[in-house]
Amino acid sequence: MNASLAAFLYLVSGVLFILALRGLSSPETARQGNRYGVIGMGIAIVTTLAYQLPAGFFALILVILGIAAGGAIGVWRARTIQMTAMPQLVALFHALVGLAAVFVAASALNAPQAFGLGTPGAMHAGSLFEMALGAAIGAITFTGSIIAFMKLDGRMSGKPILLPSRHAINIGLGVLLAILAVAFMASESHFVFWLIVLVSFALGLLLIIPIGGADMPVVISMLNSYSGWAAAAIGFTLGNLALIITGALVGSSGAILSYVMCKGMNRSFISVILGGFGGETAAPPPSGEAEARPVKQGSPEEAAKILKKAKKVIIVPGYGLAVAQAQHAVREIADVLKKDGVDVKYAIHPVAGRMPGHMNVLLAEANVPYDEVFELKEINPEFAEADVALVIGANDVTNPAAKTDPTSPIYGMPILDVENAKTVLFVKRGMGSGYAGVENELFFRNNTLMLFGDAKKVADSVLRSLE
Repeated sequence: MNASLAAFLYLVSGVLFILALRGLSSPETARQGNRYGVIGMGIAIVTTLAYQLPAGFFALILVILGIAAGGAIGVWRARTIQMTAMPQLVALFHALVGLAAVFVAASALNAPQAFGLGTPGAMHAGSLFEMALGAAIGAITFTGSIIAFMKLDGRMSGKPILLPSRHAINIGLGVLLAILAVAFMASESHFVFWLIVLVSFALGLLLIIPIGGADMPVVISMLNSYSGWAAAAIGFTLGNLALIITGALVGSSGAILSYVMCKGMNRSFISVILGGFGGETAAPPPSGEAEARPVKQGSPEEAAKILKKAKKVIIVPGYGLAVAQAQHAVREIADVLKKDGVDVKYAIHPVAGRMPGHMNVLLAEANVPYDEVFELKEINPEFAEADVALVIGANDVTNPAAKTDPTSPIYGMPILDVENAKTVLFVKRGMGSGYAGVENELFFRNNTLMLFGDAKKVADSVLRSLE
């Protein structure tokens, strides 16, 4: 295959990637967008293999075996992964992309002539810079994503781990990275290259450890952006147009998504990077009076009676719904209500769950009609007209303290105005705080009825009572 045809096919794959991103922006077109992405990646892989065919039969077999092994693992994980574990899986994907960037940079350094970068000891300065940049971003992405995975998977506390003088340490590591990059460009030293990788590993670790659980959606999109820029930098090193286009698209879309997430939380991107808020347990009040505050506790039968009398119901899904896999039961409740003429809608907060779009995916999996799902700005004015707001585990994103308590760590974050509904049915396992580590004031409102228990079991009981 000649260079012109390869460039054209890479351009075609780039266009398909753009169409994929456009399709993935809406649940209605997500399947088609995913197809575009798969086709585009297939074209890019086949073009790369045909244009840069490995020298020798054994090398080609290794490439094919690598693709087969990776593809088999990918298919297996896609078929077995639980929707609740999707954020962890995405974090691991980002880690692998970052590590791949480090390995490709190391390969280019060891065999520059194979990549058209010159000869050992006489490599192009621009290539050395791209190599250092790609390896550094990739290494930061790798360790940062591993920490994000461990926090999301419960293998590490979701509370911020605040190291003393962490900002000074991070700035020092950043300056050291710049010095090492200059030294690497001047010396082409393998030792300096691996120092860059090691320092970047440490920086990725230190950047993500102070970020609390409530900021995890931003971290996921931020690491997505990092992985894209790492791929783009390595694409310049290899002179691979498809990798440059793909990396730039992923990097820019991840950056935009991070901005959207931060805006949805009324947070600045810098404040998240410098150590966010969030934990697993709220700090106990000094006198213990908060634990003694009374709440109204109801039963599924009571909830069913309230829902039967309603004319308009807004359902608010959260991470509790995802953990219990209650989306199908909740959709069945909605179907029963709609048969009785009840107006049913779903309200999605931009950062509900543990990653962007988490709730949208769960509802789509349960075949909830797309035209019944609304974002925060669209649905908020309607809560005042709703007879019932049915909240399933959406803790932080419904907490009125975000509007009323300047001392709260979530103060200023836009929330779903569920407290304006005539009745709030709140399904939750217990009185524990949300992922941000703060108690939800909504529990103690006069119009709130708490339904304690596993979300799926509670939803099944409500459904039986309705039927």
